[in-house]
Amino acid sequence: MKQEIPKKSVGVAAQSCRASVLGVFAGGLTVIGETGHLTGMCKRRQVGAVAVGIEGLAGDQIADLRFHGGPDKAVHLYAVEHYAQLCETFPAPDEAFGCGSFGENLSLQGLPDDEVCIGDVYTVGSVVLQLSQPRSPCWKLNARFGVPTLSRYIQDERMTGWYARVMEPGVVAEGDVLALAERQSDACTVAEFWDRVLGREPDVDALQALVESAGLAADWRRRLTQRVEWLRGRARRP
Repeated sequence: MKQEIPKKSVGVAAQSCRASVLGVFAGGLTVIGETGHLTGMCKRRQVGAVAVGIEGLAGDQIADLRFHGGPDKAVHLYAVEHYAQLCETFPAPDEAFGCGSFGENLSLQGLPDDEVCIGDVYTVGSVVLQLSQPRSPCWKLNARFGVPTLSRYIQDERMTGWYARVMEPGVVAEGDVLALAERQSDACTVAEFWDRVLGREPDVDALQALVESAGLAADWRRRLTQRVEWLRGRARRP
């Protein structure tokens, strides 16, 4: 199944948006923490070409479909550069920080969260992906690494990683290059997304621009639409 890719030229600056795939990860479910909760975070490195379909990588499993998985969260990508900062900030986690440890499907080198944008279309291997939303870090990161403040720190530092939908299925392998193919002229970076959404005094127009972002995940579009309507309603009250 092939989805229509928005036609928008890539500017000269955007042509440098490329990243190396340092690892491809997928896997089953694992129990973490003292509560025995299931997670799909503890994935295994995959050797060779891995099939990628509309729902994600072959062999990947999701523990909680309420918050993970689905076409808008088919593939999770993370920049390995963030792990160096985490190692310095939290030098003694229960498990070591490193390639694949946050449950990403693709560990990338070369594209941190302030260089990728909502709606970006990328090619990698024979797959075409569209960035749909940031990852929202959850408490299971804290439980796995034994760091109670980890998820909050990741969000505050704007190093959450991101999800993509699969526009064209195919295969991907370690060593492939993720390259930008399409970007909207008014696109918002993943890091800026959090600045707009988490600001104490949100700019309603900036939130509305996010609502209108090409490629934004349907759930975020719904939530932001509701927030914009509430903020505008509050502004009209005497």
